[in-house]
Amino acid sequence: MLKIDALVFLVNSMTQPEKKAFKLSTQRINLVPSYVSLFDIIAKDRNISVDSIRLQFQAMNKAASFDATVKYLYKVILDILLELRKEQDSYYLLFNLIMKARILFEKSLFEECFGLLHKVIADAKKHENYYALLLASKLELEYLLALNFPLVDEKALLNKHYKINEILSIIRKINEQASLYELLKYRVVLLGNVRSQQQKLNLNDLVVSEMSILASSNIENFEINKLHQLFQANYLISVGDYKSALRSYMELSALFEKNKHLWNNPPIYYLLTIEGVLDSLRSIRNYEGMTYFIEQLKKMESPSVNFNANVKCLIFLYELFPFLDNGDFLASTTLLEQNQENLYNKMNLLNLTRQAELSLYAALIYFGKKDYKKAHKYLSMIMLKGKNYYYMPLYRTIRLVNLMILYELGDFNLISYETRSIKREMKDYDKGYQMEKTMLNFLNKQNIPATQRKREIVWAKVSGEMELLRHDIYEQQVLRIFDFTAWIECKTRKIPLEEIMQTKSQLL
Repeated sequence: MLKIDALVFLVNSMTQPEKKAFKLSTQRINLVPSYVSLFDIIAKDRNISVDSIRLQFQAMNKAASFDATVKYLYKVILDILLELRKEQDSYYLLFNLIMKARILFEKSLFEECFGLLHKVIADAKKHENYYALLLASKLELEYLLALNFPLVDEKALLNKHYKINEILSIIRKINEQASLYELLKYRVVLLGNVRSQQQKLNLNDLVVSEMSILASSNIENFEINKLHQLFQANYLISVGDYKSALRSYMELSALFEKNKHLWNNPPIYYLLTIEGVLDSLRSIRNYEGMTYFIEQLKKMESPSVNFNANVKCLIFLYELFPFLDNGDFLASTTLLEQNQENLYNKMNLLNLTRQAELSLYAALIYFGKKDYKKAHKYLSMIMLKGKNYYYMPLYRTIRLVNLMILYELGDFNLISYETRSIKREMKDYDKGYQMEKTMLNFLNKQNIPATQRKREIVWAKVSGEMELLRHDIYEQQVLRIFDFTAWIECKTRKIPLEEIMQTKSQLL
């Protein structure tokens, strides 16, 4: 990311208290006005282009270097944010205290230095921050050695060594557990969710290793337990066992609730846990059960604008799904319009995955309303920036929905071109659900009979295959995004899409 792009993103992500702290700090250090003017130019218009920023800045500061100003302002903002984090987050605070202890030792204030290190050690144990605990413990030994071990007998020294070995053992277990979780996520992201029994077997090495780590560990630790439940839940979701995944997420949620003093700031992992629970509940169509967890999301607050935007996005999505999954496009549209200002108009605060999801579901809503041009407009927000989204598992589903829009608009030449591109990708990377292949074949057919009787005959021939796909645990992973079988039935039988989706929903 270019420095100016990073600066724009950084300024736009700042909260009002952070911006106020910046203004106060610039007054305090008598900052050159050009840096303040650059900040003001970016802050006053969230959607301003880089070229416009440069032109406005140069017009106001003819003697100043734009690139040098960008670099300095970027550094100043980071320093201010770091200073604020020291007071907000125990993680930042502990390492800040360690740095202060080092200064005290260098200034020969030994008693104060050791007092500060003991405080860090006690607080690190309380917050289970084993990296700060290890660093503070090692620093204590280093300083005791430098002072020839004042007032320390051999038993006390051996006890300190033993505690450091204990810390190293815990860190090693956490690292082993984290490595398995990261490998699992990597395989799922790279290859997509499991689509066959063979792919499920290919994950067994991770499952066996995870069980081995748990069996050999007698350490009761929040981080290890958290990573275990995340591994279990993500594995179960990847193989389509949503009910079991829900149990793991419920246990993880309970674990977080018992250990609120250990939450990150912002509580990213807790947010992921709630999302996992909601995703599992949606997958088994338990919409009533989602209400409690949506309310939990509404209670979450953080100084981070980006975190709050992601929370709002999740609330919107999981309030939307009961309507969208049941073919209620009117209620879906109403909810979308209610969130247009505070969500869709602030998509730059969201990560790329969330932006892709919002665009996809907005497109599906307008697709269901037969407003194909508006649906295409929302997808174009992603399609035109394809290189940023290309490697996301969701991107091919976006392309598939785009093909549906093109089908409704009658652009079969572009459908043919896009189909070849998608098939090459599926072949090269050995990816693809059977549902995707079925859709690509259907999209390239233009010979559906004109009469209703013949249409019903055609549907009778393929309906069995559609039902098998709908009940296949692997195929459900793409069908839960959107029921493509309902659209195929809609086009084949010439029955409104919302009617088919509502009927299928009632049968579940």
